[in-house]
Amino acid sequence: MSHYLIQQALFDAKTVGELDRLACEKGNISPFELMRRAGDGVFAELLENFGRPDCIHVFCGAGNNGGDGYITASLAAHEKISVRIYELGNPERMSEEAKQARQQCVDANISCGPFDVGCNLSEGVIVDCLIGTGFIGTLSDEFSVAIECINSSLLPVIAADIPSGLDSDTGAVQDVAVKADLTVTFVAPKQGLFTGRGPALCGDIIYDSLEISTDILNQREPSAELMSVDDLLEYFPETEADVHKSQRGHCMVIGGDHGTGGASLLAAQSCLHLGAGLTSHATRPEHVSASLVRQPEIMACGVVSGQELEPLLDRPTVLVIGPGLGRSSWSEQMLQKAMSMDVPMVVDADALNIIAEGRVVTDVANRSWVMTPHSGEAARLLGVSVAEVEMDRFAAVRQLQQKYNAVILLKGAGTLICGDQTRPIQVCPYGNPAMATAGMGDILSGVIGALIAQGMDVQTATELGCCIHSKAADVAVDELGHRGLVASDLMPFFREILNQSAFLPE
Repeated sequence: MSHYLIQQALFDAKTVGELDRLACEKGNISPFELMRRAGDGVFAELLENFGRPDCIHVFCGAGNNGGDGYITASLAAHEKISVRIYELGNPERMSEEAKQARQQCVDANISCGPFDVGCNLSEGVIVDCLIGTGFIGTLSDEFSVAIECINSSLLPVIAADIPSGLDSDTGAVQDVAVKADLTVTFVAPKQGLFTGRGPALCGDIIYDSLEISTDILNQREPSAELMSVDDLLEYFPETEADVHKSQRGHCMVIGGDHGTGGASLLAAQSCLHLGAGLTSHATRPEHVSASLVRQPEIMACGVVSGQELEPLLDRPTVLVIGPGLGRSSWSEQMLQKAMSMDVPMVVDADALNIIAEGRVVTDVANRSWVMTPHSGEAARLLGVSVAEVEMDRFAAVRQLQQKYNAVILLKGAGTLICGDQTRPIQVCPYGNPAMATAGMGDILSGVIGALIAQGMDVQTATELGCCIHSKAADVAVDELGHRGLVASDLMPFFREILNQSAFLPE
């Protein structure tokens, strides 16, 4: 079996279907042989990850995904494992390959019958083969009830290709979806597994190419790509032996209105920890003393108006604006002055909300900037609902990039980055639920600003900054645990990740 954990190229369902067809036409592989390999892959992963169970419960739909389930069931029966198959959907729509796979189960005297809500799921392992990647829209009541039964069983669940109910293109769920412990995805990894609800529903993800040659798989361009922190660290600027602080850039963080001074300070601290040569912090005057006590290396400046900020803007080589900015008249003045400067910018938080409200006019034509919205801010920037953003995060990030001509980082599980409509969308494979706490986004803004200050282009800086930030959270959780993680806990781990770079001195 050709099998390995996650490859970087991700595809939409239509393209995977084309690859499947090419494998049959040019690779001289029959559709049933692909189905057989898929079932074999699911059964092998089931044994490897869950051991030999006393029984398996295979939920089969009427499509080819169900055919994978029938193959899995017949393999288990051959190994003398007790098997029960629950059938859903219209049998008249079953493909010839799925019928052939089902017949193998009948010949092996495996119990096949309609799904019954009263089925006994008290022991064993569940195999989800209800709905494949072609699913779009609303589930029938029959499938919804079956999925609820699977999720309430408390048994280990392995999903074939994709958890049923999850949209393989968007990572969205309209009604209900299977929550799997392990997903074995076939032919090519689907982009919806890695963003939106995908990370919460897929569990661990195994990619199985079904032994399709790379020559065939390379005949279609991916729609998205998983980023790699190790690959991106190769672009970290080389540090010369005679470098001085001015050569490592000057990043100014602007923000911290009344009551939110900590947000901009966190951004400034992360900028400093990521290696910017100089870091300054323009904030409300009452926050200056706290900034100096917390991090004396930061040049803190109190400003009460845009007029006071203006002379300070001549020195920075990059600006980070938005953390703790608020939406007051002071906030608006800070943003207006920052937008008048011809330097790269990272725009976050309330700076995005002010832009969305049209209170500051933005010339997007020739600007070098990064926007880092979460789904709520993205919705306001696009003039749509949060639900619409989350129903298709890939479409949302492309629309934002086109509208604002910026590198867009759409936060959330499976963060997406789009800075060029001709390139695949970049997907972050790192991060964890412990990051759902105040200040995480502020730190990310500072990380990206620091990388731009040190000479990285805005796209690469955004990609690397996102990966460093999320990877640091993963390392922090490994060492500190999931509970009680706060944003500032990440900073000590930045150095650990940065020092993986071969370009940094030992």
